[in-house]
Amino acid sequence: MKPIVYIKPGCPWCREALTYFQQHGVDLDVRDVIRSRSSMQRMIEVSGQSLTPTFEYGDFIVADFSVDEFIDQIAEVPEIRRELGLADHLEDD
Repeated sequence: MKPIVYIKPGCPWCREALTYFQQHGVDLDVRDVIRSRSSMQRMIEVSGQSLTPTFEYGDFIVADFSVDEFIDQIAEVPEIRRELGLADHLEDD
C-alpha cells in the first residue's frame, strides 16, 4: 500500500510536505484535489475536511499539516514510521 498525499497547486505547505517526503525517500501517490473531484471527495471522506496537505496511509490520517505537525503525529505510530522508512529520520529532523 502506497501512502496518499492530497494537495492543491500553489499550496506552500503542500510543497514543503512533498519536499520532506522526497528527501526521505517516501514513495507517494500524489492526488491533486483541484483537478480531481473524486480525490477531493475521498479526502473529505477520510479526513472530514477540505484543507491540504492531507496524508492518508491506511487508517493513519493527518489533515491540514505542516511538516513539523506531521513529524509529531508520525512519532506516535512507530510501526507506520518503520513501514514508510521514517523510523531513523525523526531524530534528524
